[in-house]
Amino acid sequence: MKSKALSIVLSLSMVAAALTGCSVSTDTGETSTPAQDESKDTGTDSGATDTGTGTDSTDTSTASADEEEITWVFWDDLEASTDQMTQLYAETVKRFNEADNGYHVNVITTNLEEYDSKVNALIAAGDTPDLLICNPGPNADVYVDAGVVQPLNQYLDADTEWKDSFAGGMFDRVTYDGDIYGIPTNFAAACCFYNTEMFEAAGISEVPSDMEGFLDACAKLKEAGYTPLTCSASTAWCLSMIAGYCMNREGVDTEALNAGTAHWTDDNCVKGVEDLVAISKFFQDTYLGDSNDDATAHFYNEEAAILIQGSWCIAQMNGNSTTIEDKCGVFSFPSVDGSIGDMIVKTDNVLMSATTEHPEACVAFLKMLTDETAQKATAEKAGKIPVTKVEVDTSKAPKQFGYVSDLLANLTGTIGFYNESLVSVEAGDTFDNNMVSIVMGDETIEEGLQNIEDFYKENAWK
Repeated sequence: MKSKALSIVLSLSMVAAALTGCSVSTDTGETSTPAQDESKDTGTDSGATDTGTGTDSTDTSTASADEEEITWVFWDDLEASTDQMTQLYAETVKRFNEADNGYHVNVITTNLEEYDSKVNALIAAGDTPDLLICNPGPNADVYVDAGVVQPLNQYLDADTEWKDSFAGGMFDRVTYDGDIYGIPTNFAAACCFYNTEMFEAAGISEVPSDMEGFLDACAKLKEAGYTPLTCSASTAWCLSMIAGYCMNREGVDTEALNAGTAHWTDDNCVKGVEDLVAISKFFQDTYLGDSNDDATAHFYNEEAAILIQGSWCIAQMNGNSTTIEDKCGVFSFPSVDGSIGDMIVKTDNVLMSATTEHPEACVAFLKMLTDETAQKATAEKAGKIPVTKVEVDTSKAPKQFGYVSDLLANLTGTIGFYNESLVSVEAGDTFDNNMVSIVMGDETIEEGLQNIEDFYKENAWK
């Protein structure tokens, strides 16, 4: 999906350039941003972001007799989560329900790993929620193609101030045949987060810019007694995100693969997976069983030196650690030749049911999710990139936010997550699962890529 994603590069650079007062050095992780507000709530708590129980939790507030009630299904526990972005969603829900607007949103929550299954079960049972949060790509494609969700153009066109508040390109990956089906709420980029103290102790004075330098840095970290990298293989997309970067850096084009003009058995695909396998040699010993939350915790608990993850993890790491922010630097995933490569990016999006009986209430909630209060907090508290043109006070934002913004200001192109850029959800799962199997040693690189090739022959290239 590179062609769609590229259209947001200019707007991202403009957003990053607007974040004045923040001069970043990704070599040291230090910034000349004015001193941060030491009194701000860090959200530190011992609770895990993912409850892992597999059970649902629902917003406990209730609508009054004269209020119009809507439902929103969400992928985290608004009550228990320590993730600062989830906490901001909870604050917006509370603000909406306390407003004198005649509306009330009831939130149905589940853990991330079971979210898609939960939503699909609700739809199959005829209980489609009025609103659902969704990743772009095949996940959204399914709901659009099945007519489960509806276009939102009429509501955006009816309020041009709201529509014009969004940064350019933000609707691209939720637009189908000219119709906008989702409202983005925040923006994230996949980066390499690193512990500056561990890098210094290992004698690494500059962050690596190419694959050779990256592997050399990992070797130095290991020699110095540190776990170089933390990753999750049990949460397959975490590992496949790294695989996607490796494939991109070796020149693999997902659009050509989807169209059948390139093949998974091509040399550049083989080289990309070879890079992945080389990187995996530096993972923590428990990566096979660790969840995404476990892997992230290894980083903010200072048990590993590097975490390759989306910038949404800023809210999670800062919400669980009072010390990681001051020793966390950020750099782009290395390219093959040291040049600035494409960056994996995505938005969180909220879609509206095609059968909702309360469209006005839904739109009112969508507007509050993207109003100035919510969007400023997205950056200044959670460290994610706002989707609107809101002015951000970078002195209040997490330090990592400035580092990510600095990278975005200099990027040359963007790509989607691989499991959101292939021809179908099943294709993404096939890619994810085979990358895990290759890294585990259950199959060779050639066998794994042939499995994906065979899937495409049977399901995509007909």
